[in-house]
Order: sequence, then structure tokens, then C-alpha cells
Amino acid sequence: MDNFTFWNPTRLIFGKGQIEQLETEVPKYGKKVLLVYGGGSIKRNGLYDKISSHLEKAGAFVYELSGVEPNPRLSTVKKGVEICKREGIDFLLAAGGGSVIDCTKLIAAGAKYDGDPWDIVTKKAMAADALPFGTVLTLAATGSEMNAGSVITNWETNEKYGWGSPVVFPAFSILDPEHTYSVPREQTIYGIVDMMSHVFEHYFHPETNTELQDRMCESLLLTVIETAPKLLDDLHSYEHRSTILYCGTMALNGMLSMGFRGDWATHNIEHAVSAVYDIPHGGGLAILFPNWMKHNLKVNPERFAQLAVRVFGVDATGKSAEEVGLEGISKLREFWDSIGAPSKLSDYNIDNSKLELMADKAMANGEFGTFKKMQYEDVLEIYKMSL
Repeated sequence: MDNFTFWNPTRLIFGKGQIEQLETEVPKYGKKVLLVYGGGSIKRNGLYDKISSHLEKAGAFVYELSGVEPNPRLSTVKKGVEICKREGIDFLLAAGGGSVIDCTKLIAAGAKYDGDPWDIVTKKAMAADALPFGTVLTLAATGSEMNAGSVITNWETNEKYGWGSPVVFPAFSILDPEHTYSVPREQTIYGIVDMMSHVFEHYFHPETNTELQDRMCESLLLTVIETAPKLLDDLHSYEHRSTILYCGTMALNGMLSMGFRGDWATHNIEHAVSAVYDIPHGGGLAILFPNWMKHNLKVNPERFAQLAVRVFGVDATGKSAEEVGLEGISKLREFWDSIGAPSKLSDYNIDNSKLELMADKAMANGEFGTFKKMQYEDVLEIYKMSL
């Protein structure tokens, strides 16, 4: 493994009723608070009223930015930045899932930047500072509640990129499994796929001597695979919601990937799809990841075989590493099919008419991936396999 320094300053506040911690956490950062949320589900399920009550008790003056999209858009970020600068906002509170948190991260950084916040996403400028912010998480999926990464879509140019900076770690994140009860079955499935995909992105890397990290990744995958069907049979189970919620956070807070950099090619390939077609991120990953695996099986068959045996219970007796690995990929596809995840781009009415456009967008910053460097032809082939 590589040398590494681990640092994660986010205070994780987990469990039933922890929303009351807003009364002690928010005043640490100031009085003027911008509450950022999505399409209004927090109003329908009562969370908005709870947050408002606790912010009032904290003595906060609250401003609001609603309507954050599932693939958060630059135009919405700019609205938030404008509010922050105009009103002198001290602190932001993201109430929602990863999209709301990702949007809030760029608002926080953009509020301290004089130029276009898209400069930060495209790495024309570095985020040198950011307003402090916290989160009240409502969806187990992205892990954005305890990391410094964000993904933003520029719908005007059909570009979608990930970016990150140490200045946009949340100050705190409140995770109450009860706040995820109202997440629909479909969105719950997408979240399960997303967190598993984060672990796969860690798992496929070029480093050696990562035995502990491998086992940590494998244990998280086994936990999700065991818990997901139970949760989907009982969407109001506190026990199963809490397990999946914790898994989603641990999948992408840096704990699993100390000492190496994961691949992240499949995420880049998917971002190009949802930049053009605006499909759910988790749905795109469910379609693409098994095909990325098949495409790259021969790069390191032993790695795929290890995953197949340890996580999917494949019997390796009398089989080559490549055969075992391929069987493991099939087991993954079977599992995602069993919980209702999409398996083909055609499930979203995507045909072959824009494959080259998506491949161009995926390659916008040149080759990518650490397990195997993806070239234009690789990306195009994975799209074709996914039709």
C-alpha cells in the first residue's frame, strides 16, 4: 500500500431523535442559516417542521433554497451562492440526500469565491475556503455526509463532473434512520447500488498488500447483500434502515481506502450518461458496473476471483481465476436484478444514437481509472455492452 494520511473532521451524530442536536451544533457557527433542500419531501414527512423548530430554539435566522435536483445543477448552486453573498449567511444546513449535500458543498465554496463556481468543479480554480455547513441526511446512498466530494451537473453544456476539497467536509452530519422511512422503494434500491458501487471502486485498484482494506470492503458488501432484501420487505424497519444508512456512510468516508486510490472509472462513465439523459445515478451504475467488470476481467483475474469467492460464495474448485471472476460478476448481476435494479440502458429508453456523444463527454479530461486506464474505445464498448 502507499503512504497515507487520514483525516476526517466531520462529527457523525447517529441515531433516533438526534435532530435535537441542531440546537447545540448550529450556534457554534453563527446566526444566519441557509436551509437547502430538494423537492419538498421533507415538508411532506414532517422533517421540515422539526428542523424549523430546532433552528428557532437555536436562535437562527433562516433563509431557504429549495428545489435541488436529483442530479444537482449549477444553476441552482448559483442561486444559493447569490443568497449567501447577499444576506451574509454564516452557516448552511443541507436537509436531504447526497444531491442536496453535493449542491450545498459547492454553494459553500462558491460563497467564498469571486468567480463562477463552475471554475471550481472544472479545476480552473481551487476552493481555498468555504462557509461551514452541516447535514441532516434523509437517504442512504452517496456518503456525501462524511466526505469532501461533490458531483455537479451543468445542464446547459450537458457536463457532469465530480470535484472535492478539504474545505468542504461537513462540520457535522445528523443521521437518524427514521428520516429515511419515507424513501420510496425505487430510491432505496438506487442507494443500495450506489454504496456497493463505491466499495467496488475502492476494491479495484493497482496496489498490493491491502489485506485489511480488502476484508473491510468485503464485510461491508456482505452486510449490504444480507440486509438489502430484508429492508425492501420492510421499508419501515429501524434495524435494517440503520444498518444500510451506516453502510452508506462507511462506504465513502475514507475508512476503506487508506493506502491506495480506487479506480472510479465507472462513476465517470455513468456521469456522462446522466449528463446527457438525466437518469438516476444509482440506476446507471447498476447497468454499467457489471459490464465494466466484464470488460476488465483479464486485467487482474485473481482480483475478481477473490471478490467472487469471498463475497458471492463462488466455488473455485477446478476453475481458472477468470472463470471464477466471471461467475462472481454474474452473481452480482443476479443480486441487483433480484432487488429490482435496472440492467440495460434500454430500461431508460436509451438507444445507440448518443453513445459517441457520451463517450466524448466521459473522455473530456483524458484517460481515467487506476485499475485500467480507460480510453475512448473502452468507454464506447462498455456502453455498447450495456444497451
